[in-house]
Amino acid sequence: MTSNWTNSTLGELSIGGRGYYGIGASAVPYSTELYTYLRITDINDDGTLNMSDLKSVSDEKATDYLLKPNDIVFARTGASTGRNYFYDGTDGEFVFAGFLIKFSLDPEKVNPRYIKYYCLSKEYRDWIAAFNTGSTRGNINAQTLASMPISLPDKTIQDRVVKVLDALEEKRKSNTKINDNLQQQAAAIFRSWFVDCIPFGGTVPDEWKNVTLEDITSLVSRGITPKYADDTDQIVINQKCIRNHMIDLSFARNHRPKVINNKWLRFGDLLINSTGDGTLGRAAQVWFQPHNLTVDSHVTIVRPAAENMIFYIGLWGTQHEKEIESLHTGSTGQTELPRDRVKAIELLLPDKETMDRFNALIAPMAAAIVSNQEENNRLASIRDALLPKLMSGRIDVSAIRL
Repeated sequence: MTSNWTNSTLGELSIGGRGYYGIGASAVPYSTELYTYLRITDINDDGTLNMSDLKSVSDEKATDYLLKPNDIVFARTGASTGRNYFYDGTDGEFVFAGFLIKFSLDPEKVNPRYIKYYCLSKEYRDWIAAFNTGSTRGNINAQTLASMPISLPDKTIQDRVVKVLDALEEKRKSNTKINDNLQQQAAAIFRSWFVDCIPFGGTVPDEWKNVTLEDITSLVSRGITPKYADDTDQIVINQKCIRNHMIDLSFARNHRPKVINNKWLRFGDLLINSTGDGTLGRAAQVWFQPHNLTVDSHVTIVRPAAENMIFYIGLWGTQHEKEIESLHTGSTGQTELPRDRVKAIELLLPDKETMDRFNALIAPMAAAIVSNQEENNRLASIRDALLPKLMSGRIDVSAIRL
């Protein structure tokens, strides 16, 4: 690469030369009448947002903490220290919380999206890790973040790097939107058929039966207690992996090989988060062919007894998360979802002909969703492979035409 590189810091590239702490207010239930509250838990490790449990903020000073395009926020405490989110205005309006630190990137000094990608790089993660050890573990302040060293190519090269990476991210974002739409369509069909009974004149057909979940499943069980390790291809899903009615394997972990038997996941297994406030009850179904995949003991596996029940049970689960959550036992912070209560849940079982017609509609949607998820995983792998080469200048982006 023939560009001139300069050394700078995050503070020097930001308006005001410093970072700003978010508002110290409590979250309230989500409301379209209030600003959405951006918290550490709403930010994924890859810099995207987790939209499954958004909250709002009700505070007279909230407008002072609204994010503006080209702002980037960083988690400053806990196991998520360094996790970050770049705001470009396309995700809605957000007020950022007190455990986040905001820097307003100056487009006169840097392409702001270049910093977005830099903060997903291994170089960035290594820098954060150096401040995330010993007595300072899990804590970083605005002054330290402002001192973060960043080596920059000239602006033309920054722009080209951003173009390459944006092309990948736009495709991932498009796939995610398509999947959200497909999920909404599948849920709407489920409600139309099995809640409102619209195709059946608004009444439940006589041939439908009242059953319990135990009657129509072959397994209702918690997962395993894993022994984590990196030198294995066996993967354990945890509660973080289950969000937005999807299974995100980027949050899964490897564990040492062991005999698992019936707790190896299968196509069609419904997974339900089973511990903790705000997490318990979240559900997602395995719509792909899993390999060497299981869940930990905080997740319940619900396995349909027959193939034609797979999509019905899966969509029932994702559409009844509140009902499932209400079955918990224990006090605040110590809630559990007992297996026997899951088994005893009552629901209607449609006749075989109805189920077959329903499956004919849902199966192509499920296949499309899985295909888009797999493509997003491939695109993320390409991005992660390109990042260090683009950021170091090992790829000459001047030759790339987009």
